[in-house]
Amino acid sequence: MVEFQWPWEYNFPPFFTFQSHGKTKEQQLTTWKALILGYQKHTGKAILNLNEDGPLFVNESISRKLPSEGRLWLLEELAKSGNAAPVDKRKQQWEVYWHTLDEWGGIIYGWAAANGMTNTVCTIYELVSGENTVGEEFHGLDEDVFKKALKLLETKGKCELIAFDDNEGVKFF
Repeated sequence: MVEFQWPWEYNFPPFFTFQSHGKTKEQQLTTWKALILGYQKHTGKAILNLNEDGPLFVNESISRKLPSEGRLWLLEELAKSGNAAPVDKRKQQWEVYWHTLDEWGGIIYGWAAANGMTNTVCTIYELVSGENTVGEEFHGLDEDVFKKALKLLETKGKCELIAFDDNEGVKFF
């Protein structure tokens, strides 16, 4: 796996302290949002735990750590743009979407249409982990996120979710 490329701000100590000046705070927010989305995409993880002091929120080389209030603020801001949603009521675990659920739905449906998969039933497993989707951006995507994107497609009449024999599938239209 290619090493993640941290933005230069990540090594700038004030980046880990929220700024009060409007323009500076706005730029800081923009950079943090891009960092979180890029990092989650790079690691391929959909779930982000705000209590974990991993490299995303802690830069040990400059002895800086983003406080928990800042982490929550960032995820709430990402939620406003459709790029995150809390998993628990205490908002300590979040799903992070480097593509919004609507964008994921478009990517998945585009693949299905381009590959002649309309009017065909596919299992969720074969779409997320099967050999026919290797190399597709949604290959390996968290199944819960994948299903949420499909549910949005279903509300638009582009697919139908199907449950059968302890398995889940989808039929694209």
